Parts: sequence; structure tokens; C-alpha cells
Amino acid sequence: MARDIRVVLFNADESAATTLRSALLTFDAVKIVAEVDEPVLLPQVARQVTADMLLVHLDPDPHTALDMAGEVARSNPDVTVVAVSESTDGQLILSAMRMGIREFLTKPLDTKELGETLGRVAQAGKERNVQGKLITVVGSAGGVGTTVLATNLAVELAALAEQETVVVDLDYRFGQVGTLLDVEPTYSIADLCESPEQLETQMIERALVRHACGVKVLCRPASFAQADNITAAHCVGVLSGLTNLYEYVVVDGPSRFDVGAKAVFDLADVNLLVIQLLVPCVRSARRMLDGLREAGYNLSRTLLICNRVGRESGGFSIEDVESTLGIEVFATIPDDWATMSNAVNMGEPLIIGAEKSKVRLALADLAERLHNPACHADDNGGRDGAKKERTLFSKIFSEA
Repeated sequence: MARDIRVVLFNADESAATTLRSALLTFDAVKIVAEVDEPVLLPQVARQVTADMLLVHLDPDPHTALDMAGEVARSNPDVTVVAVSESTDGQLILSAMRMGIREFLTKPLDTKELGETLGRVAQAGKERNVQGKLITVVGSAGGVGTTVLATNLAVELAALAEQETVVVDLDYRFGQVGTLLDVEPTYSIADLCESPEQLETQMIERALVRHACGVKVLCRPASFAQADNITAAHCVGVLSGLTNLYEYVVVDGPSRFDVGAKAVFDLADVNLLVIQLLVPCVRSARRMLDGLREAGYNLSRTLLICNRVGRESGGFSIEDVESTLGIEVFATIPDDWATMSNAVNMGEPLIIGAEKSKVRLALADLAERLHNPACHADDNGGRDGAKKERTLFSKIFSEA
């Protein structure tokens, strides 16, 4: 499967959630763009979210979800609706097929059979436009520098990409992406969320502010009241719309590890988890990674970024972090407080005001590695291999 397959998962049985999620995410090309547990919400989600496939878990009451799944199948011919049930009743399968459900899988799910189904979904969608890549930049703690990294990474990708790049501020209350680029928006993400099922190219273009360096910005809402009205479904709908139009969509946030954040993580092609060489940051990162593992999330899309390396860290090393978290650090960004603070205060990206600085060169290298991953498959960011022995810091974390 060469192209990504965007899947909406319907499941009203909480005990089956991890199993279903894990089965889908066994395949690297699969992205779960939304999860629904109420049948009546299926048509609305299908309108809001760009998807290739709807996987409907029919158990424990197989007949309840069929009507809504059939409505989705009739209203969205480009979406392949697939049913999953432990039942092998012929009448149930026939009813499902008559409603437009194209495939019926029985539990326990067979990996080969599911793979063949996904292959047919990919084949059916091969004529569609290639979708852009969504990159989230998430901090394991407040103040680790995610906004500066996300903003400047988007600028660097805009310089590499053939199409335009967008940076989105998902800190709905205190986001500063607009400030870092010194832009004044007329509209914000809140305006797009008011009617996400009717998003059109013209509406999206009107909400974005173009910076001179080529990146476009979708800013946070102007008021707290607008921020309170944005739901996870709204957010996913907007991000899906953006990836249909732009080569890269870089997201600053989400700032909280909640249901909305998990929905964005699922939609993303790459999740950059930003830490510093501080015990609280690494402890939070471990909790986040453990929570994602337990929920069946695909951690192969999560890359660890260590920011402000070179600042005094009390003997805490990159190797300590890797040993503690069980994953390698994908990239390091050096500490350069004077350069970064000047760029923030001036409201300009590093590529304009500090093109030769070590921090800008590190971000340009990160962008290049994300843009051309095949050329950097064996690249470990210029560092020696990770030390996996049990260190003093790993002992500290195991006792936390």
C-alpha cells in the first residue's frame, strides 16, 4: 500500500477498542482520522472528515449501527464501508451488503484478510489527489519551545516544498504562532470550525495569512469564548481540509494530552515530541508514550526531539533519555538563547534574521530529514549510537 489510508473507526464496545486500533495500525499506511462510539454521529463525522474507509464494529448489537453505516455508504460513495462482527449469520451479512457495506470481516480479525481489504481500498483511491503531510509538534511540558520549533520548521519546509506550507496554532487560548511571524489575522481556526462540513477552498484561503517567507498561518481564536466552542471533530475536520490543499501542514500543539490531542495524533503523519534534558520533561514524555502504547497507537510515527541541548543539564545526557524512554532521539536542537529570543521579539523566522546560526541550521537539517526521509534512513542526527545500559537516571525514572 503506497498511499495513506484514512480510516474512521466506529466502535461502541470499549473492551474491543484497543484490539481494533492495534489491528488497523499494524499497517503503516493506515491513519485513524476519527473514532466514533454513537451511531447517530456517523453521518456528521463522514461529512466533516476526509476518509477512505469506515470500519464499523457491529458488536455487541449488530443491527444498531447498520442503518447509519448504510446512510454513510449511500451519501459518500468514495468511502469504503467495512463491517466487523463475530457473527457469521448469512442474513446479517446480506443485509449489510444491501445497505452498501462493501466488505464484511469476522472476528477475530485475520491480519492477512484485513490487509487484503486495505489493499483494495488503496487501489480504489489511487486516482485521488495525493494528500499533504500533517506534522504535529508537541511538548512533553510547558516551555520546552514547541511554538518556536513548529513555526520555524514550517518556514524551512516551505523553502523545500513544491507547494505551499501551512502552520496551524492549536493552542486556542494562548497561542503565539501569529506573534512569532508578526502577522495580523482577520480570521482564525474558530471561523473554519463554525461549519467544518462545508469547508471549501475559498473559505480556507480566506482564513489563512501569508507570510513573506512563503508559509501560510492559521492563527488561534481571538477570544476565549471562541476557543471553548472548538471540538475535537471540528479540529480534525479543519486539518483534513488543509492536508487536501497543502503539501505540509505543521501544527503547534495540541497543548493538552486529551481526547482532542489523541485525535490529532492519529491523523498526523509525524508527531514530533519535544523534550529538554530535564527530569520533569522526560517523566512526562514517558507517561505520554506509555499512554499511547496502552491505547494501541502507532508509535513509529512519533519522533523524539531534544531542544536546547548544550544548556547546563546537571549531567543528564541524550543517552540517559534514550535508555529511559526506550526510543532514540531523532534530532537535537542546540541552545542559542540570544538568537532565539531576538527572533521572537522581532517577530521574524530564523531563516530571515539568523540564517547562519547554529539553531537555524539544525532546524533546516530537521526539515530536510522530514522532507527526504529516504536519503537519511541511516542518519542518527550526527550522534553516536545510543547507550542502552541501565543508568542512574533510568533508575530514578523506574522508581518514579
